[in-house]
Amino acid sequence: MEIALVLSKEHQTLPLAEIKAVLECEGINYSIIKDQEGLLLLNLNEKYLKNLPKIAARLSYTHEMIHIIIRTDEDKLISEAKNCPWNEYIPSDYAVRVKKMDKKSTHNTSDLEWEIGSIIKASLGENAKVKLEDPSTLIRIVLQDGMAISGYRIGQISKKHFYNLKPHKRPFFYPGSMSPKLARCMVNLTRISTGETLLDPFCGTGGILIEAGIIGARVIGTDIDYKMVKGTKENLQHCDINDYLVFQEDARKLELPEVVDAIVTDPPYGISASTGGETSENLYHQSMMSLERLIKEDGLMCLATPHYLNLDEIFKGTNFKIIEQHHIRMHKSLTRVISVLKKI
Repeated sequence: MEIALVLSKEHQTLPLAEIKAVLECEGINYSIIKDQEGLLLLNLNEKYLKNLPKIAARLSYTHEMIHIIIRTDEDKLISEAKNCPWNEYIPSDYAVRVKKMDKKSTHNTSDLEWEIGSIIKASLGENAKVKLEDPSTLIRIVLQDGMAISGYRIGQISKKHFYNLKPHKRPFFYPGSMSPKLARCMVNLTRISTGETLLDPFCGTGGILIEAGIIGARVIGTDIDYKMVKGTKENLQHCDINDYLVFQEDARKLELPEVVDAIVTDPPYGISASTGGETSENLYHQSMMSLERLIKEDGLMCLATPHYLNLDEIFKGTNFKIIEQHHIRMHKSLTRVISVLKKI
């Protein structure tokens, strides 16, 4: 079985890293057929098909997931479509949508949608029911670099979710909060599964905890500032997340009744009230020494830091090892580094 994923082009490495992490934590074996800009083709066993909608719903830097029916040269698409058993894939109403991934295609999008739609209608006969708005089956055609793929959409990542949960749209807002899309991605990079426990020891307004809670994790959050603790609780309740523990504490002194499965956090940097008057380097180092005790063996931590911090010094004396990193340029003077670390 072949699957296509249409990726966000917002970042070069995060979309693929996130997909690999989620497939790994869901126990799905796969091989990469093609990894091209904005498009990823995977080969995996048919037995995993029922799991894919859940996986699609977890992702943040992917736009949609498609079960490929046809993969061919662009100039052979029409003939292949005429020979396709569409009745096996379209049980009721449907619509056809074309997406061009580059400017090389000579096809007119609207004309191709009409032509493939007509082929499907002729194949289905009396059972053909076109529904342009919210169809039961969306047939997606993707054109890229002379290749054409056609298949039905398994899942679509909700742009509305990430828009509605932007920091300033939550009940409690504080400047500098992380975007929900990046927060979800960082959660996914820890390979956390439904029912496992995730800790954010610098929870701020609760953005990371919200995204972890939505995908089914139990969440624990702490912050040195009680205003943030109170605001996080408001935001979690606003998002109907009830399985949480949030309280005021200094990350350097944090104690928990049991170890957690993963840690995801975006600590403050600079010297301010948010860092308790401590320099970022000292705060991070002391916190990492503390957090090492609170995560299970082989547990993963995903950490956001400014590029100028020396991570070797921050993790000196701990058993955390960096296993992957991604760099996000924020503006001229700041690049945010997303690091995934494993407790070894």
